[in-house]
Amino acid sequence: MITKKKTTLFISILILLIVMAFAGFYYINQTNQTPKKLGNSQYPTSPQELPFEKVNVDIIHDETKWSTNNTHDAEIIKVDGWYYTFSTDYMVAGTPLPGIQIRKSHDMIEWEFVGRVFDDLSTEAKAWTNGNTTTFWAPDVVEMNGQFYLYYSVSQFGTRNSYIGLATSSSIEGPWQDQGPVIKTKEGDEKTVNAIDPGIIIDRNENPWMVYGSYFGGIFITELDKTTGKQKKSGEEGTLIAKRKSNDFEIEAPAMMYNRDTDMFYLTVSYGYLEDTYNVRVARSKDIQGPYVDFNGKNMIDTSDESFDTGTKIINSYAFNDDSGWLGTGHNGLLQEGDKYYLTHNARAGEDLYWSHLHVREIIWTKDGWPVVSPERYAGKPKDSAQIKEENLIGNWERIEFPRFDDSMQTSTNLKLLKNGKINDANGEDYWELDENTLKLYWYAPNEAPDDYWIDEVTILPEWDYEKWKPTLVFTGLNNEGTAIWGKQFVEEEEE
Repeated sequence: MITKKKTTLFISILILLIVMAFAGFYYINQTNQTPKKLGNSQYPTSPQELPFEKVNVDIIHDETKWSTNNTHDAEIIKVDGWYYTFSTDYMVAGTPLPGIQIRKSHDMIEWEFVGRVFDDLSTEAKAWTNGNTTTFWAPDVVEMNGQFYLYYSVSQFGTRNSYIGLATSSSIEGPWQDQGPVIKTKEGDEKTVNAIDPGIIIDRNENPWMVYGSYFGGIFITELDKTTGKQKKSGEEGTLIAKRKSNDFEIEAPAMMYNRDTDMFYLTVSYGYLEDTYNVRVARSKDIQGPYVDFNGKNMIDTSDESFDTGTKIINSYAFNDDSGWLGTGHNGLLQEGDKYYLTHNARAGEDLYWSHLHVREIIWTKDGWPVVSPERYAGKPKDSAQIKEENLIGNWERIEFPRFDDSMQTSTNLKLLKNGKINDANGEDYWELDENTLKLYWYAPNEAPDDYWIDEVTILPEWDYEKWKPTLVFTGLNNEGTAIWGKQFVEEEEE
């Protein structure tokens, strides 16, 4: 006979089992989650047949197979459907030639070698630098008046005995005619600037300017004559727009772009040493001659002990999981194509820093008008656009942040976006929100962060994962103190 007491016990056990099953299901549902992938056409396709090789000794002496290899200080210009890159002559395990390398590409992914601008330095450039250099540095090319103007640097390393010259051509592939110096500097002269690293920018009124300089004196901007391409006021160093405390605090490789949507000029510069800690920083101004300030309102003309903290860092040496990463991610160039913007920069293989490659990354604009860059190199655009949904984002991610006070290689940490809107811990204080393609990650830091939360505000992008060699989602943006944040989704093999 079943008693009332036994019935009550049975019901209690049944309820307990149901609760435990539900709790177990909820736990599994929240911690073991697989994202829903986008359609294949909503990701970029494989950029080349085989995975990218950072180091390939078989091609050292074969320029036709270099593609992105052996590039340094590259700038890109688009002409007649081709992208052309001009770069400092560089060669791993060999002596570079005097000329400026020219390559071209239909897609900014695979590059074919065209040749060199020059065979040798001019007599004047050699004499000015005391015969102590054989190569050209850091070219930039602009099209004006139906012809191409190529600006280049020649310098005696470690001195201000430097020379920015100009060459012109009616064809982007040459031949080029040397037009002599644009500006020269010498140890002991009345100037403070160092005449290297020219970058050309066209202002709102279609007038050309040149931004140039290095940690010998800082970064300056000077107006150019629209017809000759030379300085409008010959011999003047121009206006100082960026400077650090001393020569022990590197700053060089300036470039500039104008965004019509924000009506702002953006100055990029590189801090750190070219073989390892090189990193790119950005500041902006309404006036082309400055002042240029960063995300936190700091003026780029900063000679204080805090000059390491000026400029909004947007890329730094980095490594994602299971990859040797990239060093020396600096000396950038800028390209605008319609409403799209791209950043180019040097990148040295983590396993062998002498292998220097060209990286091209898409620039993404934050809601408040700051440029950030994709965590992955450009691999073309997807055929179809995608509206990112929460179900696409749940699961495992890698995250990298680039603190402005630390220029060493930054490595990724893991995070998990849970279905209940939490991060890592279903009952924790960290949480995430999605608004269209903008993701916000809230990190609880009481008595440290503004209103107790650090907030990463990042844009979600479908990209090609060069490390895993498959399509993936990434994010890029800034947190509420102007620190650059990258992320990349990863799906365990058994989950795919």
